[in-house]
Amino acid sequence: MNFTRWSARLPGTQRRAARGTEGSVPAARGEYGQHPELPDDGAAAADVPALEDFPVRELLGRLPGLVALVYGSEHRIAYVNDAYAAAFGPRPAGATVADTCPEAEELGLLPLMDQVLRSGKPRTVKSRRTRDGGSYTVTCLPVDSPRLGGGVLVHAADVTDHADAAERLRASERRHRETAVTLQRSLLPQELEQPDDLRIAATYQPGVADAAVGGDWYDVITLGAGRTALVIGDVMGRGVRAAAVMGQLRTAVRAYARLDLPPHEVLQLLDGLAAEIDASQIATCVYAIHDPSEGKLVYASAGHLPILVRDEDGTVRRAEGPTGPPLGTGGWQHASGSIALPPGSTAVLYTDGLVERRREDIDEGVAALARALSGADGTPQVVCDRLLRALGVTAEHDDDVAVLVVQHPSRRGTDAELFHNAALELLGGVEAAPRARAFASGVLSSWRFPVELRDLGVLATSELVANSLQHGTPPMRLRLRRTDRRLIIEVTDGDDHLPRRRRAETEDEAGRGISIIATIASSWGSRRTPGGGKAVWCEFALPD
Repeated sequence: MNFTRWSARLPGTQRRAARGTEGSVPAARGEYGQHPELPDDGAAAADVPALEDFPVRELLGRLPGLVALVYGSEHRIAYVNDAYAAAFGPRPAGATVADTCPEAEELGLLPLMDQVLRSGKPRTVKSRRTRDGGSYTVTCLPVDSPRLGGGVLVHAADVTDHADAAERLRASERRHRETAVTLQRSLLPQELEQPDDLRIAATYQPGVADAAVGGDWYDVITLGAGRTALVIGDVMGRGVRAAAVMGQLRTAVRAYARLDLPPHEVLQLLDGLAAEIDASQIATCVYAIHDPSEGKLVYASAGHLPILVRDEDGTVRRAEGPTGPPLGTGGWQHASGSIALPPGSTAVLYTDGLVERRREDIDEGVAALARALSGADGTPQVVCDRLLRALGVTAEHDDDVAVLVVQHPSRRGTDAELFHNAALELLGGVEAAPRARAFASGVLSSWRFPVELRDLGVLATSELVANSLQHGTPPMRLRLRRTDRRLIIEVTDGDDHLPRRRRAETEDEAGRGISIIATIASSWGSRRTPGGGKAVWCEFALPD
């Protein structure tokens, strides 16, 4: 401790100075610099006090910090200052620290003093808390004494106020983060929709406790007629604001999905909405649609990472379609691409937290994910868990992670008997409707449906075909599809005018077809098809 530097600030201590001989001036200047009151000729010199001139015991007694001096391997007490006695009580000289200083055990000082004695080096522990709630930062310094041998000078600074303030800050941060996590989890799907033809699992893991939650999200939306929309996105930024923006975008996606638009048109609408919600928030997103009759994913990407697909033989393919800028940037015409999803294949949609690492190119992370996916089999949830482990995502991960795993199962045996397709090309003319009814009756009979359901299916087929013959243009096509849960009837034609349900007056001779279908079917809908034209469909739930 350098008493000469700060002792002048303590009450009752003053630096003494006097003129000396001419020969002593240079030495005084060399150590302390030139005294402002001395003449330039160096005729006088300062009488420098020695360390022994200062009352060390008095200084230690007046220090605001807690000071204790112990000696020997048993750490016997030689001295404690007034601040120490006020904090923990007086301590008898000669007693051991272990027997008379319970605070030393609470602060973990006994092994620390042993280390100082052995190594001869100072040791410090920060913000240790005692049972009465006080917090101290303690430094142990080795002391050499010719009479007592080795000793330790213990200096403890009371940092209770700082520790309490830090704890309050940490508690506030925890509350804010818990609020954001709760908000985000409430905005994510509480239960994923499970389409007839796909098996789906998803996982979301927020970053570590000292990182604010982000805006990662996913969704699964059944569109009708066996088609399914798959969505994953990431709002840049963190905290409650990012989670709130994510919730608005997810709600908008579900609304736009009900319009049954192509993926690129959905992203086009989202792009404008994202700029209106918050121009400072940028989001990436992939919107994909699976149609079981086509065996592929049609998707559009707004600055998001590519979809990966694992075939049944373990080969992993990457979606190479066009990728536009993130949502909210504006001025870009998004485009749709496609990637095959045959039976037995698995698709993975994910956010950058899964593959992005500091000081590593993100393409390397995507390649590592592809390698992990090539060997990941099992149920979708098992694949999710294996990918997280393979990419090193633990509870200590520093970024949010969202993963959506989609499997198109390969069905065999009795399971495959529950899934059938049948189609008929419709030629114009008066014979088209009778042919369609006969075809539907024969197919539904071969699928061994109950008579009531078969009759309803034939009636719906008749109304859909009649609507297409009256309002549509060739080419026209009838498609029947059954799954383990429902019967789907769909008619396509070359006219892109979508039908709507309207109320027919008593004297009207037409206009009741869609109303009849809406009455007898579980659900119905229509959409425009790529290249022009439309598809009108209805579904019947199968009996258990």
